[in-house]
Amino acid sequence: MASKLLRAVILGPPGSGKGTVCERIAQNFGLQHLSSGHFLRENLKASTEVGDTAKQYLQKGLLVPDHVITRLMVSELETRSTQHWLLDGFPRTLVQAEALDRICDVDLVISLNIPFETLKDRLSRRWIHPSSGRVYNLDFNPPQVLGVDDITGEPLVQQEDDKPEAVAAKLRQYKDAAKPVIELYKSRGVLHQFSGTETNKIWPYVYTLFSNKITPIRSQEAY
Repeated sequence: MASKLLRAVILGPPGSGKGTVCERIAQNFGLQHLSSGHFLRENLKASTEVGDTAKQYLQKGLLVPDHVITRLMVSELETRSTQHWLLDGFPRTLVQAEALDRICDVDLVISLNIPFETLKDRLSRRWIHPSSGRVYNLDFNPPQVLGVDDITGEPLVQQEDDKPEAVAAKLRQYKDAAKPVIELYKSRGVLHQFSGTETNKIWPYVYTLFSNKITPIRSQEAY
């Protein structure tokens, strides 16, 4: 067990395999995988004050603003002050990164750099179960029955913004927001960038990096 708690962040555009990498880090190192998308869905479902505020923006087709996401994530992090964790989907902007700074020091940031064409292909093959947020990819994580969620049997949908014409705009938007966040963590010497087109080829390097920071709870599996 590491003598101090590990605070890690994963950055990567939609379709970068971030979810898969997070799952593997959680399984191999026992870090709590804290996804802003998951917490947002939970709060929307439970109609909390933050959830209701977020809903007002989402219903208008707007992005949930920094201050709402920050409030949501800070309250989640405060309940996990004694755990190792990995943040996914937060911070997305410099304002969010500065808010995170006020409550903790980030030890390790991994950024996934995937070529644009690969992302475009992956996203156009992506189908989602709306109520749980479960994501399927027809190439490397297909549902057992085409078009149907494995657990509930409910229909899967392809999001409008996963359709090829919307992907380019989404990736540009990610890049513009993420650039200052990446620069901030780079300047602090905590940023580690991984490039490639296949998650399975990137994973061994991510595993080695984490192994130097925290004792694995199980040895690396051949994925």
